[in-house]
Formats: sequence, structure tokens, C-alpha cells
Amino acid sequence: MYLPNGLVPEGQCLPEGVKRIVAAVEYDGSSFSGWQRQSHSPSVQTEVEAALSVVANEAVTVACAGRTDAGVHGTNQIIHFDTRANRASRNWLLGANANLPFGIRLHWVEEKTSEFHARFSATSRTYRYLITNQPQRSALFYRWLTWEKSELNEVLMDQAVQQLLGEHDFSSFRAAGCQSKSPNRNVHSAKVWRQAGLVIFEITANAFLYHMVRNIVGSLLCIGRGQKSVDWLGDLLACHDRTQAPATAPGNGLYLVKVNYPDEFKMPEFYLGPQFVSSISPSEIDR
Repeated sequence: MYLPNGLVPEGQCLPEGVKRIVAAVEYDGSSFSGWQRQSHSPSVQTEVEAALSVVANEAVTVACAGRTDAGVHGTNQIIHFDTRANRASRNWLLGANANLPFGIRLHWVEEKTSEFHARFSATSRTYRYLITNQPQRSALFYRWLTWEKSELNEVLMDQAVQQLLGEHDFSSFRAAGCQSKSPNRNVHSAKVWRQAGLVIFEITANAFLYHMVRNIVGSLLCIGRGQKSVDWLGDLLACHDRTQAPATAPGNGLYLVKVNYPDEFKMPEFYLGPQFVSSISPSEIDR
């Protein structure tokens, strides 16, 4: 079945003449209400679908790996769409970028089989949260970095996040509007490191709850400032009570930087980014 919105249901074969196209999207979320299409405000999805529809000469609807919130950025958001339009990958790429605002770009486009689904085929997602740790707010990067003037102890922050590894009930870091049926998530890796004036938090999990990363960062800031102990983060995790945790960190420091898929889909390699951040932490350089 080829639905009016242009997406074939998950698990069904593509009809004859219909292709599944996959792409990576980078975007500055500062001017958007989030990824998801909104009737009352601008969204990244709306802009991407409009640009692709021009190239396809038909309405295009995209599915994404993870819906980011207002002000949150993406360096490697993965999308797919189904279309009867016959275009080369290069034409999809150049044509879409020519019709997108400067704050959104496709980095690659490839055709995949119907077994691929941007959301349901993903095995994990990786987010990075960037904090500019200096006495004064950055004049250049205020839209893309969260500012913290108090000196942060990134070593203590890194020790604290190790308590999040594995599968846990993350209710203490779950926003009230979260619609997920379960608060359980499996964190594969988490680390904090410093790169000059930036403190960077990176976390990989099978999936994330609404505002989960930003709520964790809000707690890490308390530890980095010396207001709370390292063990306090584990205590928060164990109490399953959002009211015991501090305020949510701003959205402007958060980036969706990677989506992992099974090797069979042969996804292109990419720089983890964002571009002004090293792709790996200092601890990995020594290995």
C-alpha cells in the first residue's frame, strides 16, 4: 500500500515504481520549534519536506530517527521517504539544498531497501551537549552553546555519569509531557570531557525520554559547580522522582550527532561533530 502521505507502512514491501530514499540532515534548530511539523510555528521537517517535494514534483513526507525539541540542533539526523520520482542521488542532494534555508542542509542521499526505517531500524542514538565554560557569554556562538560562568569540574561530572550506564528507570529525568509507555532506557555509553573552554557531555542509548538529556545535564551542572556530590546523580536515578532533580538545561547546547544502524544497511561514515568540536574525547586519543 502506498499511502497518501507518501510513506509505505513499516514492514511492507514497496509497490512497483516506488523507491525508499534515505538522507542525513544537518540543521541549526535556533529558528525552529523543533523537528516535527507544526501547524502554528516553523519546523525543520516542514522545510525539508517542502524542498524535497520541489525536486520530486510530488508531495513528500519524511520519517526521522529522532524528533528533536525547539532550539535543539542536529548534525546527522537520518530521514527516509518513499517516492515514485526517478532522481539520481546527486539530484536529490543538490536540488533539495538549493531549496532549503541556510540553517538546514542534506549531507548525503542514498536509495535503500524497504527494510530500512529511519526510526525503527535504529539501534541507538547519540547526543552531545556543549557548554561554554567562561566568565562571559560567547558573542559568536550563543545560539549553539549553553553558557556556564562558574568553573566546572568535568572530571567529577564524568565520574557521575558512569552511574547511568545500563538499563534503568529514568523517571527522575523524564519531562512531564513525555508520552513514552515506559520510563526504562538502556544507556550504552556516557562521558564528559573538556576541550579548551568547552565542556562536552556525550551520551548514547537505545532511545531517549522527553527532555531526558537536558534534565541529566541540569543535574550534572550542579555536580560540576561543586554544589552536589558525584553519588548524588545515582541517588536521583534511584528515586524515580522528577521533582527531586534540578531545572532542565537549555536546548541550545544539545545536538543529535549520530544514529546507529545494523551493518547490513551500509550507512555512510561521517564526522561526529559539530565541526568546532573534536570527534573523539581526549581519553580515546591515548588508546
